[in-house]
Amino acid sequence: MYTCYTYGMLEAVALHKRFRDVPALEGFDLAVAAGEIVGLVGHNGAGKTTFARSVAGLVRPDRGTIRVAGRDVAREPREARARLGLAPQELALYPTATARENLLLFAGLHGLRRKESKRRVDEVAEALVLVDVLDRKIRELSGGQQRRVQAASAIVHRPPVLLLDEPTVGADPTTRDALLSTLRSLAGDGAAIVYTTHYLSELDALEATLAVADHGRIIARGERAKLLSGVPGHAILEFDRSAASLDPPVMTSAEIFTRGAEMTIRAIDPAAIVAALLAAYPEAASQLRAIQVHAPTLDDLYRGLVAHHGR
Repeated sequence: MYTCYTYGMLEAVALHKRFRDVPALEGFDLAVAAGEIVGLVGHNGAGKTTFARSVAGLVRPDRGTIRVAGRDVAREPREARARLGLAPQELALYPTATARENLLLFAGLHGLRRKESKRRVDEVAEALVLVDVLDRKIRELSGGQQRRVQAASAIVHRPPVLLLDEPTVGADPTTRDALLSTLRSLAGDGAAIVYTTHYLSELDALEATLAVADHGRIIARGERAKLLSGVPGHAILEFDRSAASLDPPVMTSAEIFTRGAEMTIRAIDPAAIVAALLAAYPEAASQLRAIQVHAPTLDDLYRGLVAHHGR
């Protein structure tokens, strides 16, 4: 069992990395506490994968430091890797070997003895719903099953720090549910987890904090509710006739657009604006056919942050 730290189980400080003339990391900072799940979000090219590869020792930053469970990745690479589990976006399994053989191999690479490796493989297979496919070759498994084996290979040695790069891309609901449940359990046992995704619903299920990356740096960090509190959501109203003919009012706290029989309201609290609109304009209420209210998404948050930082 590795020693857990109160804060900074994973610490990345002022990371810089260029690939020829293209900057990938430009002062990337991220600290993750024991027992914390951080949702690392940002559009493609924001630096998320380069960060993960740097933590794993697959890429050497030009400047900056990374510590994994107290071990410096540059100075103590073997010790740091032993304390890390990585599930990259690309499938990294041996296709002609069985799921069991893959997992035993990864357990052995992390120094587990044969008997302990077998026990750990059985445990992780149970957690990720893989028991029935353990003795099938990877190339014979479905995409969702392969994703589960990949995640299992990252956690079979019970690392105190875990990085997962979009682990549910193309995954089925069984895979997603099993993985999220397992990650919650690992965090409950003290693991520090960085989870890269484009799906806010997964981060809600994980009760994750957020780290928003853009152009190689973190531009926002904190609780989901706090970061999303100032981000506008929107509501879509459908009417029986042209929405433009309803003469929508001008409201300083909302943006209102019409297109055909639809009216879109963009505001911090779109539901409140809809209620006020329908109360003030009974003619609009009498023509109303449907209402959809949408909370702000990660895309909304990202666009707002990028605009604020002048990107």
